[in-house]
Amino acid sequence: MVNMGPQHPSTHGVFRVVIWVDGERIVRAEPHIGYLHRGSEKLCEGELYSQIITLFDRLDYVGNLNCELAFVLAAEKLMGVEVPERAEYIRVILSELNRIASHMLFYGVYGLDVGAMTPVLYGFRERERIQELFESVTGARMMHNYFRIGGVKDDLPADFPARMSSLMGQLNRGIAECDELLSQNEMFLARTKGIGAVSAQDALDFGITGPALRASGVAEDVRISEPYSIYDRFDFGIPVGTYGDCWDRYYVRVEEMRQSMRIIEQAMAQMEDGQIMASDRRIARPRPPKGEVYVRTESPRGDFAVFLVSDGTDKPYRVKVRAPSFANLHAFQHMLRDAYVADAVVILGSIDIILGEVDR
Repeated sequence: MVNMGPQHPSTHGVFRVVIWVDGERIVRAEPHIGYLHRGSEKLCEGELYSQIITLFDRLDYVGNLNCELAFVLAAEKLMGVEVPERAEYIRVILSELNRIASHMLFYGVYGLDVGAMTPVLYGFRERERIQELFESVTGARMMHNYFRIGGVKDDLPADFPARMSSLMGQLNRGIAECDELLSQNEMFLARTKGIGAVSAQDALDFGITGPALRASGVAEDVRISEPYSIYDRFDFGIPVGTYGDCWDRYYVRVEEMRQSMRIIEQAMAQMEDGQIMASDRRIARPRPPKGEVYVRTESPRGDFAVFLVSDGTDKPYRVKVRAPSFANLHAFQHMLRDAYVADAVVILGSIDIILGEVDR
């Protein structure tokens, strides 16, 4: 028996897995979660709707804006609030930048997982450029609290178009450099090709979503299959893998960054001046009518959904999060079966879990 975590640097958070080995082969694995549990869903019941956004920032703390978007969409759907066009475009641009920043973090630390040091320097360079832009827009690098029920907190700074134009060129070059550096590296291919493979049917049975599902050859993306916000206005593709192994899960994310760039370019070209908040007096202190809604979004890790129940007061009766990392982690035992001990970290890294969203 080998005990990996919860303080192991390669468990990507406070995650523990007990592994039973026969020689160097894994015969059984038992994941243990809950070390980061903070009761976020229960805390939502005691907060005003406007205060809950800060709690969602701390779920997937690498894709904060994507989490914020899911909650405000749920509240707006329940209230029937119409969001101004400019606010919708701002949300999409920032959410897609957040997706790229998240995938850049994955790219860097996945390089570390397989024993390469240089990729994390490239990944963090690009991520830092995005974080600097976020700070100029929201005032924070990570915990933004920027999206609002009915729109966004503030309009974009005056120099945003110029900064975005510069950033887009840098990111396009950066993604190409990252791809060239690692993707076809002989040692990287040896460590990831054919490792931790999951078939399309198994992926669906386990409830896997996002890049991990698309890596198995299933072309499913909530932004296309069930469009929310204004995603139906953009032309972009769904990168898919072939074998569902660690390399496919890695490369799908590299290609997703390019698709996010396509969305951002179109959104910047289409965005016009206008209001950033709905002119609806109900959003000052939201009191949605009694009822319930379920809203799905595509976060950097997969299908991030919110089930919201209102009892007619200014605080929700129930907030339930469908967290993609939690569902994707269900397949971890299956991926580890008959793998080498040395591949355990490589397989876990390829799932790209965030423990704040797993445990909540």
